Amino acid sequence: MKTFDLRLLASDRDFYEGPCESIQVPLEDGLIGILPNHEDMICAVVPGEIIMKIPFSDAFFGETEIEAVVTSGMMKIESGSVLILVDSVELPEEIDENRTRRAAERAKEELLQKQSIREYKLAQNQLARAMIRLKYKKHQAK
Repeated sequence: MKTFDLRLLASDRDFYEGPCESIQVPLEDGLIGILPNHEDMICAVVPGEIIMKIPFSDAFFGETEIEAVVTSGMMKIESGSVLILVDSVELPEEIDENRTRRAAERAKEELLQKQSIREYKLAQNQLARAMIRLKYKKHQAK
């Protein structure tokens, strides 16, 4: 199976660096699938689920298909390599459901307050992150 080089970096950690067979990344207008030899591009990543398939020889946590939740960021595909930079990336077992529910409630409260456009956008982003984390955690529990 052909692969491409992938670097998936969050603001607080290097999540994955190595060969990848395919990856699905959430963009504003839906998921995009990346395979080897994808054309060069730069795009914005939105909060959502990312699914990457890696070779068995590089199994990550014993799995060849890794699902994780990412927040906003950007992706650059250049010369057969993919670089994804996001604010955060989490595996299902890393998500604290109670803490995430509290964060969603706080963000909803902040959206109701009179505030600057910047503060409103920040609250919107926090709510989007919390909602995708809760959705993903429920999906993984099934």
